[in-house]
Amino acid sequence: MLKLYYTPDTCALASHIALNEAGADYTIARISFAAEEQRQPEYLAVNPKGRVPALVTDAGTLTETPALLCFVAQMFPASGLAPLADPFALGRMQEFNSYLCSTVHVAHAHRVRGSRWADEPDAIEAMKRKVARNVTECFDFIEQRMFQGPWVMGADYSICDPYLFTVGLWVESDGVDTTRLPKLLAHRRAMMERAAVRRVVEIEETPLPA
Repeated sequence: MLKLYYTPDTCALASHIALNEAGADYTIARISFAAEEQRQPEYLAVNPKGRVPALVTDAGTLTETPALLCFVAQMFPASGLAPLADPFALGRMQEFNSYLCSTVHVAHAHRVRGSRWADEPDAIEAMKRKVARNVTECFDFIEQRMFQGPWVMGADYSICDPYLFTVGLWVESDGVDTTRLPKLLAHRRAMMERAAVRRVVEIEETPLPA
């Protein structure tokens, strides 16, 4: 049995969607950042990094979204979420997901996690001021150079799509002018037409009982 640890409004949404798309048998555990549960011993025993997502498997625990997405695609090959028999196509897919993880997400994090890089308030505010420009440049590159359409990698839906959908949900709050991103917005609409996506979004948006 697989168990996904997640927090709403984080990149864990991508892995949650992929598990649902793959028809995996899994359970979920919500980690409250507001209550700082990610820093408690119980969760640090699962993921010493103190971040989400974390996926507990029979072989051990995996962290980092690109790793989780690739695992799901390989664990459930019948889902067709990755071109497992084509090394170059799979490499391109990993290239895209790595860009989201190492560049786009980091650019976004300078708005909400500036204390990771600086302690001085002026330095943190300076980083925040650059977020709109930096994130815009990232999504301009995706829109113009990486996105093939109608899905990220072309005709076939893949593990890249829930990841782009997830990270793309942050662009408005990052100050990006979405009128310059028609492909991204069309992709967002197409994602929300998928039953698996709607199901997971509803789960993550549902408040926990008081």
